[in-house]
Amino acid sequence: MTPVRLKELIKYKAYQVAPAELEAFLLSHPAVADAAVIPSPDEEAGEVPKAFLVMRNPMTVEEVLDFVAAHVAPYKKIRRVEFVEQLPKSRVGKLLRRVLREREWRGTNLGSQ
Repeated sequence: MTPVRLKELIKYKAYQVAPAELEAFLLSHPAVADAAVIPSPDEEAGEVPKAFLVMRNPMTVEEVLDFVAAHVAPYKKIRRVEFVEQLPKSRVGKLLRRVLREREWRGTNLGSQ
């Protein structure tokens, strides 16, 4: 397993969720072209996993949630989904989760839900 950067961990209730693990799982679905998972603020849980997805083929939010829920522990389930045209990346192609986190915590949407 890839080393996990502690500041990237999602703190869902008493659990810690690694975004890279959920991203790799989402990318295993043939309809998903690209994926990013970040913490999204939640009043009850503190943070919940939210996926930003670039799709090859259309899926509904419910289909995405069901796909993940059927294969991961309950505390790792994606709770929110946003479909986007593209994900922010550096010049060398590294995913810029920080940009997504900043927009999420400010309440700015990147695309449709």
